[in-house]
Amino acid sequence: MRVRILGPLEISDGRTWHPVTGRGRAVLGSLVARAPRPAPVDQIIDDVWAGRAPKSAPTQVYGSVHKLRQLLHDDDGAALRRSTDGYLLSLGPLGVDADRFASGVEAGLDLFRTGALDGARQALDEALAMWRGAPFDGYPPGGVATALALRLENLRATAEQHRLEARIECGEHAAVIDELHEQVARHPFREDLRRQLLVALYRSGREAEALQEYGRLRETLAEELGTDPSQATQTVYQQILDRNLPPAAAGSAAGAGAPATAVGPAARAVPATGAGTTAAPVRQLPPGVADFAGRTQEVAELESFVREHESSDAPLVVVLSGAPGTGKSTLAVHLARSIRDRHPDAQLYLDLAGTSTSPGEPAELLATMLHSLGRFGHPLPSSVDARSALLRSMLADSSTLLVLDDAATAAQVLPLLPPTGTSTVIVTSRSTLTDLPGARHLHIDALPPDDAEQLLARIVGRERIEQEPAEARAIVRLCGYLPLSIRIIGGRLVGRPSWPLRQLRLRLSDESHRLAEMRLGDLDLRASLDLSVTSLAPDAQLGFDLFGLLGPHDVPGWVLGALTDDSDHERVLDLLVDAGLLQPARHDAVGQARYRMHDLVRAHARERALDRGEDVCRAAARRVVGTWEHLARHQREGGPPSLFDPLDAPGSQDPPGAVAHLAEQVDPDAPAWLAAERQALLAAVRLAREWALARPGRRLVSTLAPLYDEQALYDDWRTSHELMLSCPGLDATDRGELLRGLGQALLYTGGLEKAARHFGDAAAAHESAGHAKGAALALAGLGTVHRLRGRLTEAEKCARTALAVMVETGDVPKESLLRGSIGRILVAKGRPAEARPWYDAALRLARETGDLHREAVTLRDLGSLERESGRPREAAAHLERSLELFRDLHDERCTAMALLQTGPVLADLADAAGAGSALTEAARLFHLAGLWDEEDRCRTLLNGLDGELVAPPAP
Repeated sequence: MRVRILGPLEISDGRTWHPVTGRGRAVLGSLVARAPRPAPVDQIIDDVWAGRAPKSAPTQVYGSVHKLRQLLHDDDGAALRRSTDGYLLSLGPLGVDADRFASGVEAGLDLFRTGALDGARQALDEALAMWRGAPFDGYPPGGVATALALRLENLRATAEQHRLEARIECGEHAAVIDELHEQVARHPFREDLRRQLLVALYRSGREAEALQEYGRLRETLAEELGTDPSQATQTVYQQILDRNLPPAAAGSAAGAGAPATAVGPAARAVPATGAGTTAAPVRQLPPGVADFAGRTQEVAELESFVREHESSDAPLVVVLSGAPGTGKSTLAVHLARSIRDRHPDAQLYLDLAGTSTSPGEPAELLATMLHSLGRFGHPLPSSVDARSALLRSMLADSSTLLVLDDAATAAQVLPLLPPTGTSTVIVTSRSTLTDLPGARHLHIDALPPDDAEQLLARIVGRERIEQEPAEARAIVRLCGYLPLSIRIIGGRLVGRPSWPLRQLRLRLSDESHRLAEMRLGDLDLRASLDLSVTSLAPDAQLGFDLFGLLGPHDVPGWVLGALTDDSDHERVLDLLVDAGLLQPARHDAVGQARYRMHDLVRAHARERALDRGEDVCRAAARRVVGTWEHLARHQREGGPPSLFDPLDAPGSQDPPGAVAHLAEQVDPDAPAWLAAERQALLAAVRLAREWALARPGRRLVSTLAPLYDEQALYDDWRTSHELMLSCPGLDATDRGELLRGLGQALLYTGGLEKAARHFGDAAAAHESAGHAKGAALALAGLGTVHRLRGRLTEAEKCARTALAVMVETGDVPKESLLRGSIGRILVAKGRPAEARPWYDAALRLARETGDLHREAVTLRDLGSLERESGRPREAAAHLERSLELFRDLHDERCTAMALLQTGPVLADLADAAGAGSALTEAARLFHLAGLWDEEDRCRTLLNGLDGELVAPPAP
């Protein structure tokens, strides 16, 4: 253990605990709260300064991290690592006392559930002993740490409750009375503690005090909340009055706060049968599932619905909706059984068969319910309205619990509702049933990974999971964390005890056969999905099928319109969402609603799409790729010319009519759009490669290259081009363009040898196709590689050859760019006087063509030239104008490069404050762009401000 947060924040170097104070305390708290995920620097800043961060905040965070590493003796950065997202605290599962505490509580609760009460008590005692005070000493830094502190406090309360229960059941009832009195005083409304106190007093021979304690509870609840004690507490009270509360049974695992001796509520009569006799209360709830796991948050929310229901005129109606296989029915029964004591008069269960080929008709469903309630001996009314009225009459004075499983529509449910607010109705449906008046809704998704592993462990046995934990994690992931698929796969493992988990994991890894593995007896995931799909209209079925061609990432809703070429795609989206087959994922930064499919649902949709034929799938993919190219082209409109603009005309494939209006609606902020669509764009490239759409896919990545260049998204740039280079059907021009783009992406990331090879291959490909300009631009890229490797003569030769082609073809923007490149080479060769006319010509051409970006780049180069010539004031003037232009163009990467060059110039002019400000801003922008080397150069120059600065290397 190296960090303690259960009390004052402390850190250990392996020998001594050191208190962490000041800013370092807040930074460490933020890192601990977010572990095991990286903590982005901007979020650490929010936690530390709460929205009032100074400009120097990133530097201060960097300094705090450095000090924490020193305290940890973390010289190699293994415990506190730098990541692309910020910093990651990696101390292992037991490196933080809060993690050890949670692990200890879990072990204690596991022992408690198995009846090992002595072991449970000892484990919980040891876990609780770790607390030295409130988490983070009562001052958690930021919202994430506050949420962690609340979870830890709740877990502490759970541990204390179960520890006390274990001691009571082990016969230590007299010893815990004083502690229970203290707990009750602190938490006067927690009935579980009161019940424990009642039992402890009674078993200690203090029966009168137990009855007095119940009276105080009843008065407190009546005066403060206007309610009575719960049925469970009343039951314990009645057992004390009757003197039949059994003695402690050491070794049993009675539920916390609900002793095993508690009996159910007294039966209350339901309406009389036709024969005039009184029927016993109806108890139709299915049995619970012994291996139920997870869903803690959902159960807590559902129980809060029950507690908060206040209407006396309408029942509480809770709708659990979600995709097939998410465990809605199991959860509904689990909840119903947990609240059944609140509804002593009738507990009904009805399968509405909403996803079958013959959903239950309201008249038939009402007949079933009326017969269950004892309506025999008389004919039932014929109409639905009359039967519904009879049902309401029979339930008018009762507290009824009703579970309606697998509802298709609200029309199925409405006639079945009880008439009073003392009743509860739990409905499950694959549709959202938002037209059910007054209902509370809870969407049920797949399980969290930890809960999914717990479910698998309860099915196949924890010992088997512990033997192959990595394989178990992979299996539940391949099951999509769906309870149904985990239950199927778990059942198969139970039936094959000799199988290692690895064998089944390998079978599940083949996505094309994964659904075939999801079958066990009557449980069949594919059949379950088909029940939902086949109930849809034909256009919705087509939309579902074609959506399966896409990848796992979310996409904006218009993609469905491109897939189906359907102008009414929003209606189809709503149908798929309502059916639980498509999930609304989020609204992105540019305001688009985004959707995704669960992995296993998508696998089924893909199977169905392929059954429609290759031509249907390829046409859908072509429409999607073409629309993405159209949108990317729209984002480039009005932008500065780029060496990487596509050399051919835009694709002839216009967007389908269903989404042709998108160019006018999409956010004009190219960086925001690109940030929102990064994953979706790469998925579109993969789609083009999969369906051999060579020319549309190449046009898409060529159109994206300048956007990637502007935002320094070099990984996306490289990945998109590498994907398309493996696409069948590329001609020489396509291949040349892709190799040139890939070479540039590698050049930016330091892969100069590979970049040179790709530029050379690109030039050869273009030459073979007779494309002089393409070959020239590839040579220009090769010249840049030569310059960066110090081969200046070869660099100048390549640049001059490329320039001649641009002059001959009349491409003025690229002529301006190449003249600037030659000037840069001449400066590197120590011939600044010869470079000046090249820069002047590049600047003149840029201004003639209105190319503001090229003007800004050339001014930046002139600033470097003036400094080399000993003219810092002229250099500062050029750089100031360059910065104005870059900022107007919102080009943060080039702004950062200009600031990096401005810092030394201002230092030359004895403006240390200005130099520091420029370099600090440059470091911040480089950090946001993920350009760590450039950020480090800025910080190195900042550290040298007190001494003599040298010019940064030329970009």
